[in-house]
Amino acid sequence: MISHMRTFLKKEPMLWVSLLAAIISFFITPPSKDLFSQIDWRTLATLFMLLSVLEGFKVHNIFAPVIKMTSKFSSLKALTLFFVFSVFLSSMFVTNDVSLIIFVPLTILLFKSGGKEKYIIPVLTFENIAAIRGSLLTPFGSPQNLFLFSKSGISVKEFLLTMFPLWIFSALLLFIFISFLYRKNPEEKIEYTEENISKDSKRKIKTLYIILFTAIIFMIVSRNRYWPFFTMAVLAGLLIFDAKILLKTDYVLLLTFFCFFVFSSSICKNPEISNFLEKSVKGNEYWWSILLSQLISNVPASIVLWPFSTNLKALLYGLDSAGLCSIIGSLASVINLRIYTKTYPEKTLDFMKGFEIISLIFFAIVVIPQFFLCH
Repeated sequence: MISHMRTFLKKEPMLWVSLLAAIISFFITPPSKDLFSQIDWRTLATLFMLLSVLEGFKVHNIFAPVIKMTSKFSSLKALTLFFVFSVFLSSMFVTNDVSLIIFVPLTILLFKSGGKEKYIIPVLTFENIAAIRGSLLTPFGSPQNLFLFSKSGISVKEFLLTMFPLWIFSALLLFIFISFLYRKNPEEKIEYTEENISKDSKRKIKTLYIILFTAIIFMIVSRNRYWPFFTMAVLAGLLIFDAKILLKTDYVLLLTFFCFFVFSSSICKNPEISNFLEKSVKGNEYWWSILLSQLISNVPASIVLWPFSTNLKALLYGLDSAGLCSIIGSLASVINLRIYTKTYPEKTLDFMKGFEIISLIFFAIVVIPQFFLCH
């Protein structure tokens, strides 16, 4: 029994961290009826729909057109650039977590089938950085951007101009990092065939998943308030046409998000903590957003810090950089880890080690210039 618990603990470290945080929060602020009303149920529902539908994408080989597109890249460097900058650009429109859910499984699939597994961890880390830094340009690129955009009343043009310097410099830096990874053999080849990585599925079920995915993206981009109806429609569609997919949905990740939201809701309701934050956050938004995100991740941190902030730019810069410090710093990073460990459950610590080394180097390069830029 103890050995099974240890195995599960190693496999699901983020779940245990989030669960511990939620339990601690109940001692800070006793649970009440209002607590659960403060949880971001929309984000949880959206994540459930995406995890379920994109699991169907994998099972039914709906990524085949993208696989065909990648066949034109014979070198590892070109393939890596394609994936990383696909994440970087798409994250601006479909949010950073959705972008990772789309491209990370496909990256693992192709590098594994091509016998290049030693590159998977650094490439996934580059994709993680790309998701964090690409999404920061637009108001709807990440949950924290969307939250702060709606609360601040800033115009879209002003938001884009504020974030553009970080965005363009990050693109250049990512290219340099990828070039450094393949510096010894820039033309190293990768070979794989569609037959090795694809299985045929009926057109009807593929069409269903494409329709469901399109509906989810529309719901995210339009920011409409009918997300409960979208959630029920997606659930009904899966129950009727492909119920087995619901057994494969990553409920551990959903529970991790839920626990983090419980924690952030609890500490916001504590008057002593609120008074402390009111005195200490003002003028220090940049460092507070980075440090607090390492405890509760950047989305809950944005909810906690916004009422006490006077420098929106510093808050945005800090929150959009926090995911470079640790996996906990961004919920998108937690998603990346979860997808990887589903394929390589015994390599969780290897992923975390590789992730930290590369991400911290990137963070060290950008952290000080950003501080002066936001002030």
